[in-house]
Amino acid sequence: MELRAFAEQVLLRPALEEKLTPPPAELTDVEPGPAVRVVEPTRTPELEFAPRRTAPSMPSPQALADPRKRAIAHHIMANHELQALEVMAWVLLAFPEAPTEFRMGMVAVMRDEQRHTRMHAERARRLGVRFGELPVNCYIWKKAQEFESVLDYLAGLPLVFEGRNLDHTCELSEAFDAAGDPRSARLMQVIHDDEIEHVRFGIEWLRRLKRDDQSDWDAFVDHLHWPLRPGKARGSQFQRDARRAAGLDEEFIDRLEHWTDDDASELR
Repeated sequence: MELRAFAEQVLLRPALEEKLTPPPAELTDVEPGPAVRVVEPTRTPELEFAPRRTAPSMPSPQALADPRKRAIAHHIMANHELQALEVMAWVLLAFPEAPTEFRMGMVAVMRDEQRHTRMHAERARRLGVRFGELPVNCYIWKKAQEFESVLDYLAGLPLVFEGRNLDHTCELSEAFDAAGDPRSARLMQVIHDDEIEHVRFGIEWLRRLKRDDQSDWDAFVDHLHWPLRPGKARGSQFQRDARRAAGLDEEFIDRLEHWTDDDASELR
């Protein structure tokens, strides 16, 4: 199977089952094809992006004592993971000139995103909400439409969205545990461990593709598109050790932890 065909399967086939079908072990990237920028992923009607402000918001930690609220939380996160998967497929189609090693490396991350989507959807179902029963937003997808290069992608998705998830997964794991739901808490911890590797993939390729005269931090900031900014790459509980484990250097971690919107002049 060609890598392009797998990306098209994820992005252009509407059925969730096809989107979440892992690629075969033997993939090739012999024919990456021409660049294609897909405006919106093809989804079944119940999972099509809803109008603004119609999708439910993430329940507060205190609300998670209610099983339905926990189901809603998993429903929201299943859509987040599905969007991330679709964005990765979009990158493969939009930037066929990217190094083959990078493109093939994306496959392992995409397999994780497929698994995470299934995990959240199944947990939501067990808690009483079928995936697709509620409206879903398109925030991650819409931000990806501004990516103009692989470096923009690396700064925006692995280092902002997945970087932020290093914190959110721990916060939600604690909240689920406090709500008496150890299964959901464990699910979040599994995803946290995977996100460390996803952030590692992002920073390693940022280093390989950035200009030699740029620091990691400067390359990161230079490739962010507002409103994505360093402050969006962290949650409430800053997981310094997880970021070290992902390979971020101390300067990067320090600047990320202490960045405020007053520093926005750094952004292009």
